[in-house]
Amino acid sequence: MDFAFSSRTQQLLDHVRSFMDKHVYPNEARYWEELEANTAAGKRWTPLPVIEELKPLARERGLWNLFLPDSERGAGLTNQEYAPLAEQMGRVPWSSEVFNCSAPDTGNMEVLVRYGTPEQQKQWLDGLLAGEIRSAFAMTEPDVASSDATNIATRIERQGDEYVVNGRKWWISGAGDPRCKVFIVMGKSDPLGPRHQQQSMILVPSDAPGVHIKRPLQVFGFDDAPHGHMEIVFDNVRVPASNMLLGEGRGFEIAQGRLGPGRIHHCMRLIGLAERALELMCRRALKRVA
Repeated sequence: MDFAFSSRTQQLLDHVRSFMDKHVYPNEARYWEELEANTAAGKRWTPLPVIEELKPLARERGLWNLFLPDSERGAGLTNQEYAPLAEQMGRVPWSSEVFNCSAPDTGNMEVLVRYGTPEQQKQWLDGLLAGEIRSAFAMTEPDVASSDATNIATRIERQGDEYVVNGRKWWISGAGDPRCKVFIVMGKSDPLGPRHQQQSMILVPSDAPGVHIKRPLQVFGFDDAPHGHMEIVFDNVRVPASNMLLGEGRGFEIAQGRLGPGRIHHCMRLIGLAERALELMCRRALKRVA
């Protein structure tokens, strides 16, 4: 297998590196200053101006939605071509949002592109592609081993022209962001069906009656604001039947299609972060005076 970068990938990689050098690295301190200021003012979950100011610059340079294989809406890159770009973005944990390439929106946009109806795409995809709204993927649950998606217990039940969603989710990334307008919720629609056809996925507006964001969860004391990983309760949440993705019983299928590319994106970003940490450590070791 040939792992050499294509000419297009190399060109985009050079542009991403240049953008990082000129606009992202110089603003790292500002990012934390703004977050600390928001925290002191009681606005920890408020989007940061530094990111919003950099987004138009990235878009003007064609460094926007690079993750999306769809050539009409995105860059049309393969996962192999996009991987080194994700690696570069990962060198600063928040920089992928500047390029509209951050999770969980990337995976959710891919779901809407692949499986969404034209109406669903118009309502949710357009705003996500423009970086105007955010989204979350509500799959993991506290009471079952959610690493096996067939265990998901949240119920999605048809009642006339609506579906009713009941369940409890946690570690729902991005749900703390006030710009998060829609959840892709995985739940069980047919408990008696074949094991891999019991689950469905449905679009739930974040402001739907019965959606309760209970609390931000912490990792070693860090809440990842203003992004967040939230515990959410869905209590008799009613949504139109047209919000169903692909059809009842297709949830496991959608999950496999969504999570595969996302794992590559996450891994490459973490490789980039690890590489930068090693570089900084080596620089420190060379300059350190005992």
